[in-house]
Amino acid sequence: MLGRLSSSQEDLESEELREDTATAGCTRIGDCQDRQVVTVTGTLRTVTLRPRAGVPALEAELFDGSAALDVVWLGRRSIVGIEPGRKLIASGRISMSRGRRVLFNPKYELRPLGRE
Repeated sequence: MLGRLSSSQEDLESEELREDTATAGCTRIGDCQDRQVVTVTGTLRTVTLRPRAGVPALEAELFDGSAALDVVWLGRRSIVGIEPGRKLIASGRISMSRGRRVLFNPKYELRPLGRE
């Protein structure tokens, strides 16, 4: 109990996200390897429109308490429900780009808003 009181809000949120990953049967982002097919879950930290090779690309950073990865939807300017703070489950093949894990055009499922 004392440990929870002395922990920062970020530490508490990370712990909660790690528990969500375990209960959903997903792979922890920190354990994902290059070219591995995975299902991950977490919270979107940021969502930005960033063109790649002249093509629109919606990029989001997904964080699960262990690490973060970039989720990229090529050819999309926006997707309803994809916004910072939203939880989702994403499936696809991990690739490495500039030392960061990236998931291109994943299958995804938006998690319900609020407490589950």
